[in-house]
Amino acid sequence: MQIRAEPLTPVAFAPFGDVLAATGAPDKLINAGLCGRFHDRAQLDFGDDTGGRAGISIFKAVPRALPYRCDLLERHPEGSQAFLPMTADPFLVIVAPDENGQPGSPRAFLTNGAQGINLLRGTWHGVLTPLAEPGLFAVIDRIGATPNLEEVHLPAPFTVTA
Repeated sequence: MQIRAEPLTPVAFAPFGDVLAATGAPDKLINAGLCGRFHDRAQLDFGDDTGGRAGISIFKAVPRALPYRCDLLERHPEGSQAFLPMTADPFLVIVAPDENGQPGSPRAFLTNGAQGINLLRGTWHGVLTPLAEPGLFAVIDRIGATPNLEEVHLPAPFTVTA
């Protein structure tokens, strides 16, 4: 199977999470009017009932290229996961709806180099897929003692094209 990556937009990505970007007018001006605040842009969820807390980690991922072959999807059932690139480079985002505990039909999105994402709790997604060096991301997610990762190796891998 082959799917085409589409531009990352808030409307298209809404079933899977939030697009984090400073677009349009800021919600507030702060710092004596010298800073625009784009307020509360992500539905962060750290699993209050499981003893989890918010954590910030730094990920350094090996860059990939398109076309990209995807054979593994994962999800985090106990919390959301936000990816904030630390460079102005596009990256690939692969997601799929849940269908009875398994990934459904995948979709792929290309960021524009000035966007991050927040994946909702339980959203099936591909691995972190930067398209350029150095592949550095700040990741905000749930830190806790209980497992928060489910992986599925796809019996029929698919390819993402530009």
